[in-house]
Amino acid sequence: MKNIIIASTSTLHGGDYLEYLLPELSIHFKNCKTVLFIPYARPSGITHDEYTAKAAAAFSTIAIKIKGIHEFQDPIKAIEQAEGIFTGGGSTFVLVTELYKNNIMTVLGQAVKNGTPYLGTSAGSVICGLSMQNTNDMPIVYPPSFQTTGLIPFNINAHYLDPDLNSKHMGETRATRIKEFHAYNSIPVLGLREGSWLDVKGSKVVLKGDLQAILFKQKQIAETIEVNTDLSDLK
Repeated sequence: MKNIIIASTSTLHGGDYLEYLLPELSIHFKNCKTVLFIPYARPSGITHDEYTAKAAAAFSTIAIKIKGIHEFQDPIKAIEQAEGIFTGGGSTFVLVTELYKNNIMTVLGQAVKNGTPYLGTSAGSVICGLSMQNTNDMPIVYPPSFQTTGLIPFNINAHYLDPDLNSKHMGETRATRIKEFHAYNSIPVLGLREGSWLDVKGSKVVLKGDLQAILFKQKQIAETIEVNTDLSDLK
């Protein structure tokens, strides 16, 4: 049975890395002594080791060890044998490229479908959708495919920002970009605000956190989704 937390972000303003999620994570990974960390989306300027150390520091506060996938000779076996998995944020384009390069996109999806507890934040959440096409990142590398794990039957727009009606900025809003996506694609898109996450248990998908989400569907008006709404039928 799928057991997933799909979080919009890892860090809230004024808080430490993963701090706001730690109470949830202590329950989510309660049967895990060690969680496999996938640092492939690493933020600019830090190494895989440094990113892994950052995750390890946060998880140490709930008595769980972290080991980076880059520390294993065989990343496929690392995923298949993992007690739990966490994919951090950064560049979705880099993350997806590395998952395909290491032949583990499908392996990762299958492991989580088989019940391995999974946490995704930001880019690590975007890959839970059907495709990465609603990421906010620039295409700094070219992945072999936009298709991702398909752990949920819709796409995620992480760090969703509402249009600022008082702003003089004339550029496209996040809602406009998603509308452009729907001119060519029918996949629903859920805009997850920072501090919100999806709790996935089997086929049940529920919005959690303190903020509403925004649901975009092709040829329909965007819909506000309340916290604790069951999104299991969304497809």
